[in-house]
Amino acid sequence: MTTDTKMIRNIAFTGHSSSGKTTLGEAVLFNAGKTNRLGRVDEKNSVLDHGDEEISRQITISLSMASLDWKDRHINVLDTPGFPDFFGEVVSAARVVEALAIVIDSTSGIELGTEKAWDLVKKKDLAAMFIINKMTKENADYEAVLADIKSMFTKNATMIQLPIGQGPEFKGVVNLLTGKAYSFNEGKSEETEVPGDIKDKAESMKEELIEMIAQSDDKLMEKFFEDGLSDEDIEIGFQKAIKQGKLYPVLFTDAYENIGVANVMDIIANIMPSPAINQEYEILDDEDNEQTIAIDDKFTGFVFKTAVEKHIGDMAYVRVFTGTLETGTDADNPKKRSSEKINQMYSLVGKERTDISEAPAGSIAALVKLKNTKTNDTLCDSSLNLHYKEIEFPHANVSMAIIPQAKGDEEKISNGLTKLSEEDPSFVFNFDSEIKQTLVHGLGTIHLEVIIKKLKEKFGVNVDLVKPKIKYRETITKPAAAEGKHKKQSGGRGQFGVCNVKFEPNAEEEEFQFVDEIFGGSIPSKFVPSVEKGVRQQLKEGYLAGYPMVNIKATVYDGKFHPVDSSDIAFQLAGSNAVKNAMPNAGVVLLEPIMKVSVIVPEEYMGDIMGDMNSRRGRILGMEAKGRNQKVNALVPQAEMYQYSSQLRSMTQGRGTFAMEFEKYDKVPTDQAKKIVEEAKAEDEDE
Repeated sequence: MTTDTKMIRNIAFTGHSSSGKTTLGEAVLFNAGKTNRLGRVDEKNSVLDHGDEEISRQITISLSMASLDWKDRHINVLDTPGFPDFFGEVVSAARVVEALAIVIDSTSGIELGTEKAWDLVKKKDLAAMFIINKMTKENADYEAVLADIKSMFTKNATMIQLPIGQGPEFKGVVNLLTGKAYSFNEGKSEETEVPGDIKDKAESMKEELIEMIAQSDDKLMEKFFEDGLSDEDIEIGFQKAIKQGKLYPVLFTDAYENIGVANVMDIIANIMPSPAINQEYEILDDEDNEQTIAIDDKFTGFVFKTAVEKHIGDMAYVRVFTGTLETGTDADNPKKRSSEKINQMYSLVGKERTDISEAPAGSIAALVKLKNTKTNDTLCDSSLNLHYKEIEFPHANVSMAIIPQAKGDEEKISNGLTKLSEEDPSFVFNFDSEIKQTLVHGLGTIHLEVIIKKLKEKFGVNVDLVKPKIKYRETITKPAAAEGKHKKQSGGRGQFGVCNVKFEPNAEEEEFQFVDEIFGGSIPSKFVPSVEKGVRQQLKEGYLAGYPMVNIKATVYDGKFHPVDSSDIAFQLAGSNAVKNAMPNAGVVLLEPIMKVSVIVPEEYMGDIMGDMNSRRGRILGMEAKGRNQKVNALVPQAEMYQYSSQLRSMTQGRGTFAMEFEKYDKVPTDQAKKIVEEAKAEDEDE
């Protein structure tokens, strides 16, 4: 591995699912001599998509890395998923690279994954290049794709190549910077003459490109008008324009046929920014105050991914931001207040590992056998106590419950889920004591299905994914009063307590309110809290279907006691009985959780989305423009949102996204409530 940071390039291949990112990565590996054949996703022999689920589903699920050398540069390629369920992996990659390569299908154009990748470019202030791929496909239309890039993303998207033909006639590219043409035969590049029918166009576009590059710098602009720019001026200006976001190169490939890929590699190596673009980085001290640290200072690195490997355990992917990391050294983890011995360090090509002894600033490497270090942790020189800001992973919107297939697996399941959550922080889980279910939360149904498959493969436990129970509530709609009595005589001291309690509907802001209106000492003050405790406990048990009762005001206004037989427990039971006796007259109804749902879709799907929301008993709150899309806000019962991510994907060809959060409780319609009550009673009988 090179020790010169200026010679390193870090780039992530991003874009929509099936745009050809992994195939492009496989062609890059082949051209760099890392493989002796072109790996194929459809033939299930891809080097980058090597996980069992990736091979089975033929989609990228986990971020994969490939380190290679090309034209005296050391390039780290991060291949990322395009499927929205695994967008957390893309966010991880964007944290540690200087540039994104946004891959676009020449026939499909701009899709959801393209938009999300561009959003990351702007949010993270990254350099970017657009690669219009699959240029040999029928109906390829690069001009339409380029027009959409310019109108939807940036007018600074600039062709630096001119394709030679398109569709089945796509044979190569003209490099507009050099004026040289390249044709490809069985993946091999050969310099050739610029075809006569596009020669004038290529010359005109070259002049426009050079003028655009000159505009990135006042001195270059002056030189451009006086003497013209040298090749060195053009290269320097090109790099400046990319760094400043004034130019986003547009290139053309057919990765499956390995056409144009070598030219993409040249641009990555020669033009895209190196880690040396940043001479210092923002970092936080022990109190989270911002500091800066120079790239040539002592070692600091950031773990952006943890992978659980069958034979070696946890493998931490670390980006070295400053200094040099060497094997045999001790590194501190300030967040965990622990130290790690760096015994083994690897360069990766897919799952293949090569031992390395050092990783300079700008490098990305894999570490194994770390004790406490996980994703989002910082490693640094032991003399420093600094840490990098953590990655903000996308919020999990989809929840399901899991049921073990075998008794006694609970601990193994918990350990496995913990490991998988460390590997993929966009997946979280918890045990909900109210509904007595372990809930798993992810970015989509397929995300959770993959997690469960990994749980079986890596940890040997089988579970079923089921619909989570809904946290219904009960409340009253009219006032009711009742006497609660507990009287027991069994020789010796007995038990006696009587209370009269009035129950009324209460404001939603106050789930429960207890009022003491006892006068004249009919219940001694020391026993009033016992009445309240009994009322509270019984309300938790529910009346209709066993769900907690809320929004109730309970007023104790009278009662009786015995100077010998009354006790705390007697008045607790009396309070409980007051609830049981009053509820038949209180108009008890069932409440359900209502979620605020925000759906973002292209305008052409608005009608379908709104109709679907209405069919889910939803209430549309309004619509608003959201960038290039429309946002629909609605209130929808939680019970109607099960597996919505899959249905939304189907309705919008994968271009819709949604977010959901709890808003309030509302009354369940009578017919729905009847079914819920019957199901609850049947469940009680089974238990």
